[in-house]
Amino acid sequence: MTALGCWQIFVYGRVQAVGYRDWVVGQAQSLGLDGFVRNVSDGTVEIVASGLLPAVQTLEQRCWTGPALARVFWLDRTEVHDQPAVAPGSGFRRLASVMRTTIR
Repeated sequence: MTALGCWQIFVYGRVQAVGYRDWVVGQAQSLGLDGFVRNVSDGTVEIVASGLLPAVQTLEQRCWTGPALARVFWLDRTEVHDQPAVAPGSGFRRLASVMRTTIR
């Protein structure tokens, strides 16, 4: 049986206004993941991805590259243990931007 994983990832660098969120949605959907991506007011992008652990790991690795105009400097990943952050089978979507003080 393959393990499941749910990770919250913050992406740092030139990742806003370069198509990063739409790129993440496409990557996550192609991997069969559930979750969301959104811009954060501090210039980062937040991703919460849930699904088969190998697929979540693949998304994290792909996020280091991103779309052509992006320049990723750092990823900050945290496993989500306490509760399901997203419902299984809910799909992967882009959410509205959020202020940094309302997350974490």
